[in-house]
Amino acid sequence: MIKIFHNPKCSKSREGLCTLQDLGKEVEIVQYIKNPLSFNEIKALLKVLKIDAIDLVRTKEAVWKEHFKGKELTSDAIIQAMVDFPQLIERPIVVNGNKAVIARPAEKIKEVL
Repeated sequence: MIKIFHNPKCSKSREGLCTLQDLGKEVEIVQYIKNPLSFNEIKALLKVLKIDAIDLVRTKEAVWKEHFKGKELTSDAIIQAMVDFPQLIERPIVVNGNKAVIARPAEKIKEVL
């Protein structure tokens, strides 16, 4: 089953979910703001996405600018920041088996189908 890490307040995330539904895909929705991901879950997501921790961060978010911008952070520290402040996680993330993509724009979802 396809999994989407979704924030219903985000238009890009809603667009990604609609794309999956329009394609008739059965989707497991993970509202990671309501149910924050653990350190190990984020680490596993990064591995499937094949990206560095910083590439999953929304660096324009106020909380990033206020607490982390300009600091030299290890990968683990960046992951911990996403655990502590889930709104920092880029969205939506679509996972299909051992493939995953940050679906911005939503057309990128086709890369994992």
